[in-house]
Amino acid sequence: MKKHLESYNILTNQEIETFLNLVTYKKLSKGDFFIKEGAICKEVAFVISGIFRSFYYSSTEEEVTYCFLSENSFITAYSSFITQTKTTESIQALTDIELYSISKNQLSKLEESSTNWLRLFKLFAEQEYINLEKRIFLLQKESAEKRYKELLNTHPDYLQSIPLSHLASYLGITQRHLSRIRRSVHN
Repeated sequence: MKKHLESYNILTNQEIETFLNLVTYKKLSKGDFFIKEGAICKEVAFVISGIFRSFYYSSTEEEVTYCFLSENSFITAYSSFITQTKTTESIQALTDIELYSISKNQLSKLEESSTNWLRLFKLFAEQEYINLEKRIFLLQKESAEKRYKELLNTHPDYLQSIPLSHLASYLGITQRHLSRIRRSVHN
């Protein structure tokens, strides 16, 4: 995590050390939840190892996979974290997870201690917006096959470690359609 924070070239060594002293190391088992729908998110975590799935329920009560998050990623139920209201998403471990966690209160204190933290959090918010925009454009503009190929190029590891039902939901298609696409792409 230290190298990850250093890579942004925003924080001083002392600010990074302060942050590292505030985080809590945690382990989650496959199937455990980082947060469940209806809870208020009060923490941000940095994923050391493992894969999370963020999902919500549609109006027909179907699970819809919103995104996957893996190592070297920060994770939170972002809207809930910002507004301190109940989240509509659930974030579940698809594998065993190791992470570092920090509370909203501690992050607020960091923001008050230095404008570097504000700059870093602004950068994170901008990155989240860009990722959200890419996801929307991909879902609305591209074919299912193109979405699958994009996933294959950007996260080939997901195809080995994430159940097909979750991958299909993430791609916005049925599991049967995903199987057909996989056969055509890999033949």
